[in-house]
Amino acid sequence: MTATRQGVLLGLGVAVAAYLLSFFHRVAPAAISGDLQSAFAIGGAQLGTLAATYFYVYTLMQIPTGVLSDTLGPRRILFWGGLVAGGGALLFGLAPSFELAFAGRTLVGLGVSVAFIAMLKLIALGYDERRFASITGLCMLIGNAGSILAGAPLAWATQAAGWRPVFVVVGILSVLMAFAARAWVLDTPAGKVDRTAWLTGLLTVMKNRATWPGFFANAGLAGAFFAFAGLWAVPYLTQIHGMSRTEASSHVSIYFVGFAIGSMLWGNVSDRIGRRKPVMLAVSGVHALGWGLWLSGAMQAGWMTYSLCTAMGLATAGLTLSWAAAKEVNPPLLSGMATSVVNVGVFFGPAILQPAVGWLMERTWDGRVDGGVRIYSAADWQNGLLLMTASAVAGWIAVLFVRETGCRNIYSQATK
Repeated sequence: MTATRQGVLLGLGVAVAAYLLSFFHRVAPAAISGDLQSAFAIGGAQLGTLAATYFYVYTLMQIPTGVLSDTLGPRRILFWGGLVAGGGALLFGLAPSFELAFAGRTLVGLGVSVAFIAMLKLIALGYDERRFASITGLCMLIGNAGSILAGAPLAWATQAAGWRPVFVVVGILSVLMAFAARAWVLDTPAGKVDRTAWLTGLLTVMKNRATWPGFFANAGLAGAFFAFAGLWAVPYLTQIHGMSRTEASSHVSIYFVGFAIGSMLWGNVSDRIGRRKPVMLAVSGVHALGWGLWLSGAMQAGWMTYSLCTAMGLATAGLTLSWAAAKEVNPPLLSGMATSVVNVGVFFGPAILQPAVGWLMERTWDGRVDGGVRIYSAADWQNGLLLMTASAVAGWIAVLFVRETGCRNIYSQATK
């Protein structure tokens, strides 16, 4: 293996590790939702807002991150992002009040918002475009270990040591990751856009109608996925299905195991058959149908709920092809901006849905509280599930408008 190839792999490894930490932060509130309600004396709507502030800032940062990735390069943004995320995690873990915890989670979202786009940029620069979806899927498989760690392992660590020390340790790891990026991620001047021309490049991407179906598909599908698995799954499974917090968190971990495997699986399938849209349509449709099973109330705790979480995790991963599709309908040099625009949808959806589900359930909440945690009735949960189902169906409809690329760049055709 050449020194250049080793450098590419090492730098990509750092980006994947940063992405792993970003996924951990994304999902962690689900496992510690009860602890957060008790620690800060907050209800469902405030809990949803605290969890979703990560998605608010992540959403706002996606297009700037794409611009920075294409102009400054991945090394610089991974370094500064790691420092900010580390400081935010430390503040969150040590926060004595809801306001400071909110500020800490906001900084976390700001810091980790650069990891995924930096990773995609390194893949686009270092590998053949015909392998883009496959390599992206492999990196996501590894990165999704963060979401798995934020399930049952986090629940166990929280019970053993408390949630605050866990986030202090994660904050220190983020700072170390920042310096690893500074040392090992290669600078890539050949893959940078002239800084004076970035606005023209961004407008090129945003004016391209073929860019936007992926954005709306991600908003609907990821909105439902992260609203549930990233926050509301654990309280739902404990309150409606009578599970312990550890068992409910295990379901979240299984959900993300399915998502991780699906990320690699569908990328490989798509690259092998040379098509994007049919794969996205099929698996996104399965994801939407899965919500019907939750709504039916027929799922019994045990192998049925574990199987459904696994299947929905696998199916949700179809949205990962949106980044390849977006990259392939825009100029190759603007891959960072193109992927960042559709990636906004992944965070815009949950940012809206996480607090909206809490708000909707509180409209009919009867006031029951147990140990500082609000207890919602089956009817309350049904309202929340209906909202997430509608989001998933809307995402599937948006996939119908995705432009088929044949797994190659078709920018000259897409703009005709």
